[in-house]
Amino acid sequence: MQTNEFDSKKAPATRGQKIVAIASVAVFLLVLILVSVFVGGPLVKTLGDPASFRAWVDAHGAWGRVLFVLLVMLQVVVAFIPGEPFEIAAGYAFGAFWGTLLVLVGLTLGSILVFLFVRKVGVKAVEVFFPREKIDSMKYLNNEKALNATAFVLFLIPGTPKDLLTYVAGLTKIKLLPWILLTSIARIPSVVTSTIGGDAIGTQNYVFAIVVFAATAVLSGTGLLIYRSIQKKRALAEAGRALASQPLAEYDESTASDGSSAPGEESKPGS
Repeated sequence: MQTNEFDSKKAPATRGQKIVAIASVAVFLLVLILVSVFVGGPLVKTLGDPASFRAWVDAHGAWGRVLFVLLVMLQVVVAFIPGEPFEIAAGYAFGAFWGTLLVLVGLTLGSILVFLFVRKVGVKAVEVFFPREKIDSMKYLNNEKALNATAFVLFLIPGTPKDLLTYVAGLTKIKLLPWILLTSIARIPSVVTSTIGGDAIGTQNYVFAIVVFAATAVLSGTGLLIYRSIQKKRALAEAGRALASQPLAEYDESTASDGSSAPGEESKPGS
């Protein structure tokens, strides 16, 4: 049976394992900072100007596509960077088909990297971006059916929070291949809507772009409401189970009899 960070019976880490985990996270953070500053920063700035981004892609040829895939991978790894601007920019610069393909390749490679890193290092890698309380709130995902259902819904709907789930998956019992297949298939509608919108802007079909983005916004809002409703119900259910598991206070008959008299009887003064 495969162990994971959600298992309560997991043996405590040795000193050597802790040192390796801390060192790995430190190197991980250093690489993220360097790549973000020297590579991600300049490229992200061009996303705000679609014409400049397309010119940058054209100037770099095939390497521009490779660098864009690496940029999407960086967005997956650095959990607080939103993915939608990259998807829209891909549609603008590469067209709907190639933009979707490049984004999916970057998302898949980034997800594999995160999954393997978390599976190797453990919860310390997830705590780089998320507080422990939030991680612990996802323990129900240790049930593979719950993980599959939650992941498919979140990755299917545009705008829903996917970052935490991408990291937490490495802490569960799910295997890499089923996880990547599930999330890659579920991502397609969300990515396609963004790249189609970006392509519409690139071809100056602004009315169609507005329709696509409006429909995406409605889907995103609906998805977020459903997700929050499910999370609220799950939190209430967890609180109810925790309360029910607490033992009731024992009734002490001797204490009760010392402090009160039987009904209908009055205390009488001694003769």
